[in-house]
Amino acid sequence: MAVKIKICGLSREEDIHYANQVIPDYIGFVFWEHSRRYVSHERAAMLRRTLRPGIQAVGVFVDAPPEEVVSLLRAGVIDMAQLHGEETEEDIRYLQEVTGNPVIKAVKVRNRLDVEAWLDSAADYLLFDSGMGSGVAFDWGLLADIPREFFLAGGLKPENLKQAVETVMPYAVDLSSGVETEGFKDRDKMQQAVTVVRQQEQN
Repeated sequence: MAVKIKICGLSREEDIHYANQVIPDYIGFVFWEHSRRYVSHERAAMLRRTLRPGIQAVGVFVDAPPEEVVSLLRAGVIDMAQLHGEETEEDIRYLQEVTGNPVIKAVKVRNRLDVEAWLDSAADYLLFDSGMGSGVAFDWGLLADIPREFFLAGGLKPENLKQAVETVMPYAVDLSSGVETEGFKDRDKMQQAVTVVRQQEQN
């Protein structure tokens, strides 16, 4: 199965322009106000309008009111919700039932128990990370034999993507700081990351 790639934390018009050129499978808008990559609902809507059709937009939330998530999904600003806070299974099911859109639940991985605690989640996908936007990789060995599709995040960059894909066999990889230079999305790094993942498809 071909591995997919998500580039998260797009906030500028040029970020969207880069994405339209390199064509990842997913891009991410961060709606958590404490992030330096935060975008308002209005800005995200404006950016989405210029996003190439076929690239899915994911909204990243941290304990946001359900109605906020629902409104952005229903408005078509995002196609999927990624939950990074203390959201419960009830919250996940509510969003799925009300909107019909996929939900990703982010899990901070410190040990195997963190992984196993969410394997039966109703979420459409799990996302395993070392911490929200930490930019640091965790021990990928903790993800051995995961019986469901998941996103791998945390410390990924073009230089370690091939190893990550071969080691973990994720459904998708998720990059943010790894495709930035001095805190801003770098088109060349985005292209390198997408190229590495697409080459893995051919192997």
